[in-house]
Amino acid sequence: MIFSILPIGAALLLRWWFGTRVLAALGGRPCRCDQARWDRAVGTSALLPASQDAPAGEFGERLRLAALAQWQRDDPKRAAARESSRRFGLAVPPFSAMVAVFAMILAKIPVVGAIAIFIAATALATAFGLLTLGEELRAISRVARALRESRAFIRSDDEDAVIQAAIARAWCETLPRVLQML
Repeated sequence: MIFSILPIGAALLLRWWFGTRVLAALGGRPCRCDQARWDRAVGTSALLPASQDAPAGEFGERLRLAALAQWQRDDPKRAAARESSRRFGLAVPPFSAMVAVFAMILAKIPVVGAIAIFIAATALATAFGLLTLGEELRAISRVARALRESRAFIRSDDEDAVIQAAIARAWCETLPRVLQML
């Protein structure tokens, strides 16, 4: 159980440091964007909010979604692998919890054994999510480079905040849903 708890704890710490903390600091910062330049750099698939003034967290989420869409077009095999690891993290921990509970009831395994099964499955899903995070961050950096070149934001500080919010959102979404609830 200790070998499973340590990676989960490290992943939660990394998520807080690179994701939650950054979103709390920069996510509510108001930013102003030029619609035409945004569309040229990011594409029309990531539509801007209703007004061109929105929080950096919302622009960051739109940037991340545009990066994922472009990554799906450019390299569908790796994008599918990332999506598969995300689905693995969505399904395996709850399924392992059900199996552990039924095994505890029917096979009379100890409660600690059932907990160990659930924690090990969660640690495995966490490891898969973290191993594929680098590819998603590269996809975000490619779209962020195009966004910087287009000068879609009036101030460069807004641009930096949006890019950091997109990266932070990727860190927040990489863990299994069971750990995202914590």
